[in-house]
Amino acid sequence: MHLLVIVLNKEEYLDDILEAFIETGITGATIVDSVGMGKTLAYHIPIFAGLRKSIKTSDYNKMIFSVVQNDETLKQVIALIDEVLDFDVPGTGLLFVVPLTLVKGIHREELSW
Repeated sequence: MHLLVIVLNKEEYLDDILEAFIETGITGATIVDSVGMGKTLAYHIPIFAGLRKSIKTSDYNKMIFSVVQNDETLKQVIALIDEVLDFDVPGTGLLFVVPLTLVKGIHREELSW
């Protein structure tokens, strides 16, 4: 199992990402509003106010967390996300995967993969 984490700076693509999840059989995710460090420094700490012009960030980000059951589903969902987003373009966001060795709270009947 894997934890798929996406920090999405371009909120207009949230629906596309969730559609990719559904298309690959991922039926559960948690979405959290977040603010990046650059935005916090530039707008809330006076000494860094000069950074405002140089920091290209959206007001808020969406963090999407999902437990993905197997490698094949993970590859499929990342491929679909890559069709929608280009993470090589600055300001798009971040995607990373963390291997999981223990997960509690997901019941077998909830798993559709």
